[in-house]
Amino acid sequence: MPRQLKSQFKLEHPLDKRQAEAERIRDKYPDRIPVIVEKAPGSDISDIDKKKYLVPSDLTVGQFVYVIRKRIKLSPEKAIFVFVNNILPPTAAVMSALYEEQRDADGFLYIAYSGENTFGDDLATALGA
Repeated sequence: MPRQLKSQFKLEHPLDKRQAEAERIRDKYPDRIPVIVEKAPGSDISDIDKKKYLVPSDLTVGQFVYVIRKRIKLSPEKAIFVFVNNILPPTAAVMSALYEEQRDADGFLYIAYSGENTFGDDLATALGA
């Protein structure tokens, strides 16, 4: 059974406020994806300086990972893993498609990042390995 990530953003902001904010963002910026980025619990990687992002809908996961790397000042030789609902999304996936498939009920897409593959066996199981 995969571990569910506890979102600090969800704990700090009630559902109705998150839903209203995501809806307002999508109305004002229809070509952008509202994304919450948080460090996976227990990861030894740097904290990110901001959690909320308005991501162009045609950006790929790989391009967004580059943005995250820059924000946390991660050196090129260090690994970073990003997870959406405990799954490692393909780097070629377009953010708009990922949003349609994986967005939360509140209207945000939640991305957790880690310096290690924190879901190990769970991820292999989820991928049918």
